[in-house]
Amino acid sequence: MSMAIGIDLGTTNSCVAAVEGDKPTVIANAEGMRTLPSVVAFTKDGERLVGEPAVRQAVMNPDRTFASVKRHMGTDWRAHVDERDFTPQEISAMLLRKLKNDARAYLDDESICDAVITVPAYFNDMQRQATKDAGRIAGLNVLRIINEPTAAALAYGLDNEMKQKVMVYDLGGGTFDVSIIDISEGVIEVMSTSGNNHLGGDDFDEVLAKHLADVCKRDFNFDCKRVPEAWARIREAAEKAKCELSSADKTEVNLPFLGQGASGAVNFACTVTRSEFESMIASLIELTTEPVEQALYDAGIAASELDKVLLVGGSTRIPAVAAKVKSMTGKPASQSINPDECVAQGAAIQANTLANAANSLSVRGGDILLLDVCPLSLAIETVGGVATRLIERNTTLPTHYSQIFTTAAAFQTKVEIKVLQGERPMAADNKMIGNFQLKGIKRAPAGVPQIEVSFDIDANGIVTVSAKDLGTGNEQSITIENDQRMSDAEIEAAIRDAETYAAEDKVRRQNWEDYNEAGRLVREVDAAIARQGKTMDKEKKREIKKAANELRRYVSKKQEKLTDADRAAMKTAADSLSNLASDIISPKSE
Repeated sequence: MSMAIGIDLGTTNSCVAAVEGDKPTVIANAEGMRTLPSVVAFTKDGERLVGEPAVRQAVMNPDRTFASVKRHMGTDWRAHVDERDFTPQEISAMLLRKLKNDARAYLDDESICDAVITVPAYFNDMQRQATKDAGRIAGLNVLRIINEPTAAALAYGLDNEMKQKVMVYDLGGGTFDVSIIDISEGVIEVMSTSGNNHLGGDDFDEVLAKHLADVCKRDFNFDCKRVPEAWARIREAAEKAKCELSSADKTEVNLPFLGQGASGAVNFACTVTRSEFESMIASLIELTTEPVEQALYDAGIAASELDKVLLVGGSTRIPAVAAKVKSMTGKPASQSINPDECVAQGAAIQANTLANAANSLSVRGGDILLLDVCPLSLAIETVGGVATRLIERNTTLPTHYSQIFTTAAAFQTKVEIKVLQGERPMAADNKMIGNFQLKGIKRAPAGVPQIEVSFDIDANGIVTVSAKDLGTGNEQSITIENDQRMSDAEIEAAIRDAETYAAEDKVRRQNWEDYNEAGRLVREVDAAIARQGKTMDKEKKREIKKAANELRRYVSKKQEKLTDADRAAMKTAADSLSNLASDIISPKSE
């Protein structure tokens, strides 16, 4: 049986899971955590930190620490470090590689590379392509990109085979999605989806952080926003306070020595109540109302017809969010799934499906078929700047559509087609995902040539286009010219860079292991001599002490200061000491 993994590549936290036996299992990482903070940092000595180690040093290294990069997927945003710019795909690939390696270690299978990666339902083509590129850079074979609410429903549907209509309300760290899903007889069909790609827990953190900064300025006359380290501490405290207020009526924020004000050291302290926090974020929570109403409208059902409401994403732990959902739907949220882990579990189920069967997955005796939809309408720009819609949003995937077009001017030999995603009537108000150009059209009066343009959206929600001049029978290929996409050459370069870093990281870890082992050996030998010195042969004792002192020369230095020659000499000295002292080291010390 082929092993594949499911990855929830989140804005704030990421998670990886795999199907073991007949059950999706969340995989704990090397640090013992079931979720990985989606944070990457670059130390000044060139080391790359991913996850919790990156979080721990963020306050002291804010300019070289990057979080919430998912919000920049499919854009021209860059992380600038020293003389190098990293794309969102490359930063995300560092997270994906870490998750892949943790899964390999847990499952004891170094060959694992197949994966399903989730994205917000409202991600457009460029963002989905960027996510696939990130997977490729991380050394993953991306079997499928699936929507996060769909993955959550898949995890829920595994244990709930009765016919029902479910609303998945997914409010994560950086994005919000809502999907209406029909579950019946082993078929999970997405009826509609809607959302907001720039709404989530990060926005709640920002509001609370600004409040704390205002209090700091009012009470201490210290503007922490102007001091990067102080502002980083305030933001970190805001996130912790937000989490605490999900279970407590109030929380204390204490930040001693936050900075140096006009009157001396600033020892910041502030109390925040849950009601104050809920008042701050009320307008943000209200922004989820319209997508919920739109999803219900597109699905053609009323809220009263829903059988279940599933809350997904860490931000749904906020009591005010759950209360808002209940007021909109009239139903309390189901507690049957873990909001932090269910997306990765659903992705793992789909990964197992694709890795081991053509269309279905046999889990707990049932076959599950997943039918997803495209989240945004696909249109082209026509005369007058109008967005002429070709594929409606919430069309079941995969889908194919062809339409005949013609020229607008006499004797045109090429046509340019601007492909758009969005719901607005005018082209300028939608997102252009590519410029498609067909050349070599036979010269003719306007309106004579017949050009068949075919649009395809695959199961990943990714758009491809082909074109054919019906007058000549010649078929032309069309290339998406998207400035935010990484070219194949750039992706290959990023893959090489990632592999080089992985090799460097392996060497770095080995160096630390050798250094720590040498230090342990010196300490054990010193302890053995202290215990047995009076009974030892004097000549042998002298030789062992000499060898220990030789090794001590290297372990007394900082590990990062050792040269390659030092490391080789340290290894030789350690081998020599180990051989000389093997019979005096206590078994209890080994």
